[in-house]
Amino acid sequence: MSQAEEPRAIRVRDLVVGFGPQVVIDHLSLDVRKGEILGLVGASGGGKSVLMRTIIGLIPRRSGTIEVLGRPVGGVEDRRTQGIAGQWGILFQQGALFSSLTVRQNVQFPLRENLVLSEELMDEIAIAKLEMVGLAPEDADKFPAELSGGMTKRVALARALALDPQIVFLDEPTSGLDPIAAGEFDTLIATLQKTLGLTVFMVTHDLASLNTVCDRVAALADGKIVAIGPMHELLQSEHPWVRAYFHGKRSQMLQPQAG
Repeated sequence: MSQAEEPRAIRVRDLVVGFGPQVVIDHLSLDVRKGEILGLVGASGGGKSVLMRTIIGLIPRRSGTIEVLGRPVGGVEDRRTQGIAGQWGILFQQGALFSSLTVRQNVQFPLRENLVLSEELMDEIAIAKLEMVGLAPEDADKFPAELSGGMTKRVALARALALDPQIVFLDEPTSGLDPIAAGEFDTLIATLQKTLGLTVFMVTHDLASLNTVCDRVAALADGKIVAIGPMHELLQSEHPWVRAYFHGKRSQMLQPQAG
């Protein structure tokens, strides 16, 4: 199958997004293939989260087109967007759990908003999703303040999976985690992607995640995707920002070590 014929989960064309006089996304185009883990990297404040939030309809666009699972997406008030939103789950940066709700209630939130189910069935689904991300049933009655950083991310991921989505958006999923917890979370994402056949769109600056989890990496600079491909291809990119990012002192883990 040629690249043009590969099934796409997300198709973005000529997208422009800005705030006042500032243009953040400048005629950007991007394809996310079905069933892949795509990592999006870029400078801090360079528009990574803006791009993700525009795709899911939280930020309006000035021009361009967005298709998710073959259907056009508008803005947050657009009925087409509301209709397809059940096909994706979102893990926001730092988890964004509701502090006044228990873990169980946080995971059940998308169910209550979108479906009519019995309390018993919602409890069963919540426990199943928590176990899916490596948490115990007894964690369900804890409040977010009682959770570690790693547990918070796992609960947020369970909530993102509550409606059995085809696509999961992850915004800096390992941010704030120690290297061991971050590595465990990367492994969890990879396992769930394979088990559930998910498409994963992951905004991250974590070089280890990019290297170990992502099928492809897209680099965002100057409002555009300036490089995209497997990690070994990005390491060969001649674009100045890409070279600075992947060949700086902090990226030595990606380089082969002399024996």
